[in-house]
Formats: sequence, C-alpha cells, structure tokens
Amino acid sequence: MKNLIIITIAALAISFGKPPKYETVSFSVEGTCSMCKDRIEEALDKRGIRKAIYNPDEKMLTVIFNPKKLEVIQLHNLVAIAGHDTELVKASNAAYMALPDCCRYREGAKCDD
Repeated sequence: MKNLIIITIAALAISFGKPPKYETVSFSVEGTCSMCKDRIEEALDKRGIRKAIYNPDEKMLTVIFNPKKLEVIQLHNLVAIAGHDTELVKASNAAYMALPDCCRYREGAKCDD
C-alpha cells in the first residue's frame, strides 16, 4: 500500500510538472497601422496565449498558444471582438465602428505611420 501511494504521488508530480505544449498558428487579420497592431496584440493578452505578433504590412497574425486552454476559433473571436475581421470571423459592426477613423480598414482608411 505504501508503494502504491508513493507511485501515485510521483505520477502526479510528473504530470503536473510538465510545461504546457504550445502551438503556433498564423492567420490573416484586417488592420492598417501600429494602433491596430497594438489593439490586436492586446486583445490576445490572455491566459493560455504565450505571444501574439501582428504584422500590419502583411496583415498576418501569429499566435503561440496552449491548445489545452484555447481553440483556434477563440483566437479569431478575440480579435473580432476588438473590431478586426479575420479569415474566419467578421467583427460586429458595433466593434468595427468603435475603431478610430484611421483604422477603419473596410472603408480603405490608412493611418499616417
């Protein structure tokens, strides 16, 4: 019985001591400037997301995340809630209209930076 308890505790320690396995995903996101970049990356500053990097020139977002905590569609939803369309989820009109005028990519707006 004592050996069984020791083995169980050791197994639990090993399983809880493993660092999470992160995955990397990239997808297109509409945005125009460094303000969009900041907003998109901030929208993904959540538990389970290690890093988010948006390139406004290429309109590509790369996210390193824990797939045990989040699904890819949730990443798209977080970006859309911030007002930016992704390849899978379109931002609501209310979220889009809350963007500064220069960030309204649907209207062809461009920021000065």
